[in-house]
Amino acid sequence: MKENKLYLKITGFAVLAISFVLFLLIPVVPFLGYPAKKAGAIAAGLLIAGEILFYTSLFILGRSFWDRIKSKLSFLRKKKKETELSV
Repeated sequence: MKENKLYLKITGFAVLAISFVLFLLIPVVPFLGYPAKKAGAIAAGLLIAGEILFYTSLFILGRSFWDRIKSKLSFLRKKKKETELSV
């Protein structure tokens, strides 16, 4: 049973890594020499595929992983609240 959970966790992190790679490829697309319409379609496809894979990885890794991500990014919300209070 634990072995299955380990494989599931490894799969979730692999899917997450692939989604980040797809997001990093989006700025590269315009420099590949495709016409503008084709480059836009490729970039949109990479964006959609990256989003789908990201949410799939969150589904595989579970709620606790999502809570950990949110806690790591909580400094962004605190900073935003501080600027709203000072305005």
